[in-house]
Amino acid sequence: MKILLSIVLIALVFNGCATKKRVISVKKEFPSWYENPMMSTEDTLYAVSEGETKRGAINNALNEILASLSVSISSEFNSKTEVSGGKRQSYQVTSSNEVHSKVQEIKINNYELVHENDFGFEKYLVAVKIQKTKLFLGLKKDLDAKFNTIKQGASKANAIMQLQAYQKNKKDLGSISNTLSVMHALDPNFNDAPYIQKATQIDNNYAKLLSKISFSLHVNTDARNLKPSLEKGLSDKKFHLAKTQSKNHFKVYISSSTSKAKAYGFDLARSSISIQVKDYKGAVIGSNKFNLIGQSTQGYKIAKENVAIKLGALIKREGISQVVGLDI
Repeated sequence: MKILLSIVLIALVFNGCATKKRVISVKKEFPSWYENPMMSTEDTLYAVSEGETKRGAINNALNEILASLSVSISSEFNSKTEVSGGKRQSYQVTSSNEVHSKVQEIKINNYELVHENDFGFEKYLVAVKIQKTKLFLGLKKDLDAKFNTIKQGASKANAIMQLQAYQKNKKDLGSISNTLSVMHALDPNFNDAPYIQKATQIDNNYAKLLSKISFSLHVNTDARNLKPSLEKGLSDKKFHLAKTQSKNHFKVYISSSTSKAKAYGFDLARSSISIQVKDYKGAVIGSNKFNLIGQSTQGYKIAKENVAIKLGALIKREGISQVVGLDI
């Protein structure tokens, strides 16, 4: 009887499995506008792309548009510009093909989103278009706005503030080479010489001002061993070390107070370090305070030297600007 009952149960189970509906997955088709995108014309540029998000897909599509103009938008590039007597002598841009493109380096705001499709599976599809004339005018407007801002903010109180302004200008104009290349591709008759001359002038002004700025270091007795690390940090930043009365000269005051200690067989040198940077008028323009602990198994003197080593490592890691409290 038990054997018969088991046979009946097994039969019911197999019968139940057989009656279950089979799930059939239907392959999702790409939209026709994605598989057969519109071709760019003499006046209008088209591109389709995908991304994990709508924003990412649009960025990729815009990057495709820039790539179609045979322009490499890279996160790293070397450029050389020489301008003499107001006339462009040479202009060369080289970009590493191994560096991923970054469309955000060139702002494109006046595009039109023609199609979009949330395809699922973290895939968003888009089609965008942009008129060449609008793209050119938009890029020119952005460049003109940047140069106008630079002109308005050119005058600063002291040499360090002027240097900071030039650094910001150089950063803002970091993608000018690629922007001009795009504009040339859009309009071969575009004259980029005035923009190159202005950008080169900013580089020249920065280099000229940097050559005039000098620093001198003034330390208390306890901070003498720290002086070489700070001097090296300033020299590596291309600043001159000198003692002058120039308005472009700045004094760095370093004060250290070190106490002895022992822990777990180590000799410790606990240094409390204070730094102030003053201009030629004696006004404080930068400052910083921090603690460093040197350690050694060979005595306090070696532990104190370890403080200087750690200061050098701190400067290398965070930069001399951060250590002395100046944004340069």
